Amino acid sequence: MSVYLLATLDTKGPEAELVRRRLSELGVAVTVVDTGCLGSPAVAADITRQQVMQAGGGSLQSLSAAEDRGQAVSTAAAGAARLISEAHRRGEVDGVIALGGSAGTTIGTSAMRALPLGVPKLMVSTLASGDVRPYVGDKDILMMNSVVDIAGVNRISRAVLNNAAAAMAGMASRPAAAAAEDKPLLAATMFGVTTPCVQRAREILEDAGYEVLVFHATGNGGQAMESLIEDGLIAGVLDITTTELADELVGGVLSAGPDRLTAAARAGVPQVISVGAIDMVNFGPRDSVPEKFAERLFYRHNENVTLMRTTVEESRRLGAEIGAKAAAAAHARLLLPERGVSAIDAEGQPFDDPSARAALLAAVAEHAGPCPVERIDCHINDPRFAERAAAALLELVRERK
Repeated sequence: MSVYLLATLDTKGPEAELVRRRLSELGVAVTVVDTGCLGSPAVAADITRQQVMQAGGGSLQSLSAAEDRGQAVSTAAAGAARLISEAHRRGEVDGVIALGGSAGTTIGTSAMRALPLGVPKLMVSTLASGDVRPYVGDKDILMMNSVVDIAGVNRISRAVLNNAAAAMAGMASRPAAAAAEDKPLLAATMFGVTTPCVQRAREILEDAGYEVLVFHATGNGGQAMESLIEDGLIAGVLDITTTELADELVGGVLSAGPDRLTAAARAGVPQVISVGAIDMVNFGPRDSVPEKFAERLFYRHNENVTLMRTTVEESRRLGAEIGAKAAAAAHARLLLPERGVSAIDAEGQPFDDPSARAALLAAVAEHAGPCPVERIDCHINDPRFAERAAAALLELVRERK
């Protein structure tokens, strides 16, 4: 059982030594990684800062001479991620724990995000009580609030660090055993406005002997799904709800980044793609919507969520993007609902816009290249659409076996 401990040993040396000693007392072998740069390490490391900086493509001597803290942190983050990832491939990493403020958290979580789901990851951070999405991303990183700054061992930090060591020892020494009945994994994307479709499709896929992971298309959900596909855990994708692309294009708050809808194509994973909730861009409360959108069509989903209808031109651009990304996949099909792409894009509903819908579907088909496109004369939440989507994915998955 081996745990990697990351810290800037010039500023967090005594704290790292406390954690190392406590882990050793709990029977855990510890590899201490020094991610510092500008000061002198207070305790010895198993992997030196020179090695970390070299792995990150830099030189400790030149970084120290430049006294550029930002560049040093970036280099250390890249180096730590590379070293930890390589060690994991060699079977040497049963867990990673890191200590830090803003710099240490950036470095430590960079290394953790390089590891697959299930490897214990614990970040003791002064930032853990705030917005941690930039650090956690789509990984199973446990953030522990240090309460006080990690600047000396005292009665508060001692309690926090002891608990962190005990938590890491417990996670590393008790790996979850795979259940005998584990089934192949399929991924599906869902939003509240596409729930009926995904629920019906999920029933069919589970009846066919698969386990379905449903990802809420809120930015982080799409990123998490793409990451699991990259990790080789997913046998097929039912990407019904590609709405995160609209937020990326227009500037909403639920973007999953520009690489959304690319992992399955790169990995050769079968996927059925649709245009669920492409009719909307997501914002927070109405007063948080940028002034430049003042004249647009909005729908108040609740007091904290404001939806904005995508225009004809935005729909055309989104359709072109979805079609092009599907065209790059060897094992994909596009299923397009002709009577609406969300619960509020239907006849008599607030976002019903036949012109925008027509532009979206036409652009998808125009840019789909060799990817088969099937237009279905029903709404996305019609059971017929869900049943056809599930059947199409099962066909693709079985062809790949």
